[in-house]
Amino acid sequence: MFRYLASALVFGVLMVSFAAAQEKGLDSHDGFNVQSPVGDLHLGKDADAQKTGLPLYPGARQRQDKENDPLNFGILTSSFGLKLVIAKYESGDAPEKIVAYYRDKLIKKYGKVLECRTSEHDGDAHADVDDEKHSKELTCEGDNSGPVTELKVGTQDNQHVVAIEPKYGHSGSEFTLVYVFARGKQGDI
Repeated sequence: MFRYLASALVFGVLMVSFAAAQEKGLDSHDGFNVQSPVGDLHLGKDADAQKTGLPLYPGARQRQDKENDPLNFGILTSSFGLKLVIAKYESGDAPEKIVAYYRDKLIKKYGKVLECRTSEHDGDAHADVDDEKHSKELTCEGDNSGPVTELKVGTQDNQHVVAIEPKYGHSGSEFTLVYVFARGKQGDI
């Protein structure tokens, strides 16, 4: 119990440090880093395809609006670790072409790909994270229908997700690359 309380306290201190740094205007592209004897934190807008462990679709451009800032978050303590990387892109190509590209890349690098459909928009991706760890297999959310295709590989504690959708009002597509890694006592972020 003490270990979880200490971890929560470390996380709180790290987040307060980040908030103070943002208030002082220290929001750089490289992010905010805190290293201490009890834990390390990285929070930044430096996420890209490479940091998700996936290739960038040829000709894709990073989406450039405030709501779609990339996110690269990692926290590491002796009790737990979490890494979350989210990068959002757009392309002039049709969704089917991007789905085929990433399906092929994911199969070659990670193996079996779970293909899901959802009605979520604006690059939202469903990454499976289950604190109770009943099952580590990835699943599809909802009724598995809609215009957004999600490609998922890995397990709940180490997964890559690609969400691809038509770019509404324009030709082309928008897609999100997500990497989630969580661990208990062992491992690195």
